[in-house]
Order: sequence, then structure tokens, then C-alpha cells
Amino acid sequence: MQLNGRTILVTGGARGIGLELTRQFVAEGARVVVAGRDQARLAHLEISHPSQIHGWAVDLSDPLATDAFVRDLPARYPTLSVVVNNAGAQTLTDFLREDSEAMRPALRAEISLNFEAVVTVSTGLLAHLRRQPSAAIINVTSGLALAPKTSSPVYCATKAAVRSFTKALRYQCEDGARHVQVTEAIMALVDTDMTAGRGAGKISPAQAAAEIITGIKADRDEVYVARAKLLPMLMRVAPGLGEAMMRRG
Repeated sequence: MQLNGRTILVTGGARGIGLELTRQFVAEGARVVVAGRDQARLAHLEISHPSQIHGWAVDLSDPLATDAFVRDLPARYPTLSVVVNNAGAQTLTDFLREDSEAMRPALRAEISLNFEAVVTVSTGLLAHLRRQPSAAIINVTSGLALAPKTSSPVYCATKAAVRSFTKALRYQCEDGARHVQVTEAIMALVDTDMTAGRGAGKISPAQAAAEIITGIKADRDEVYVARAKLLPMLMRVAPGLGEAMMRRG
């Protein structure tokens, strides 16, 4: 897949991995629609690349706002052919020590953003993508989709759900729309706002974005980033060891 001249949607594209994806897509010659909640960040990006970056303020944890976004996007950007579902949130939770009722609104928003929005954006834009000569959907997950960690049960569950959804959607496209590539990008630990103060051995958002883009260009079904490349083999050979390593991640 060539990226030059394409119109690409990146959700959560104004910070972290999404921001680096936006920058690197622009460097490839693409026009990028950046979806996010921070209007100031979106405006700054538009000013920095006025002809290549277009901000769209939307709260993807709000299902009604996400429905409207998906409905309106193709009319405004008819050449859209690549969708990157990158936006996500992680809530650290201890259900034995915290008030589960008080946490419920945040966890529901986390589920909506991490999973429901991915399903809505992917399926809502699929009819439009099928009309393009070639297209791609890239869903960003995590090594925690393969083996969860103790401190973020809901985050891990949403990433596992996106992993399964992505694989099944790929099957459907392989059977009925082979020109639509469906890719899962499986992250290692990346140095972003989400991981601040936690973990060691982090990679930079720039490295993560570069590996994702390399995988998109190669039309790969799965892109394991950095140390995440070790997980599939580890989970086959010694799943107990893999789970133990990820448990405190």
C-alpha cells in the first residue's frame, strides 16, 4: 500500500502514538484527518500543516457523537481510504480496594472509547471504504490483549475484544472485499501520557508509529511492535511464563 496522496483518519491523533502517526503520514505525503477532544491541540496541528492536517473535534467515548462523526465523515472527505483506530484510555483499578460504583462512569467511558468506538468507526465507514480502489483499517491493540495485567482489567478486556473483532472483520473482508486490508497493530510499552510513571523499557511514540506504518505498507495482517514481537511465540511455548511477565506490566 502506497500512502502518498491518500486521505487517512487517525483517531486520538493529536497526542502520543497518534500524533507521531499523524506526523509520519504527513511526511509520506498523505492528508490526515485527526479526530480528538482537545480543540487547542487540533488547531495547533492544523496551523503547522494547513493543507495536510484537518482536525475534527469529537468525543469518541460518546456513542451518539461517534455515530454523527461516522455519518458525516465520508461526505466531507470522499477520498478517505485508510482508517486508524488509535484512540484509547486506561483506568487503573483495584476492585477490592476501590468503590466499584464510583468507578463505573469512568469504566463505561473506557469501554465506549476503547471498544465500542472502534466497532462503530470500522463498520460505519466500511461501505465507504469498499468503494475505494484500495483501503485499510488499522486497529491499535496491545500485548495486554494476549495476556492481561493486574492493574487494568477493563483496559485489557477491551483490547482483547478489539483483537477478536479485528480478526473476524478481516475474515469478512477476505471473503467479500479483498481490497480492504484489516490490520491489528499490537503495541509494546510506549512512552506516552497513558504510561507516565509506570513501567520500564518503554519505546518512543516515533518508533511505534514507524513500525505501524512499515506494516501498513507491507499489507500485513498483524504488526507486532518492538518487544511485543516476542509474545506470540512465548504464549505458544510457555503461556504461564508469558502471563506471569505481563501480570505486573
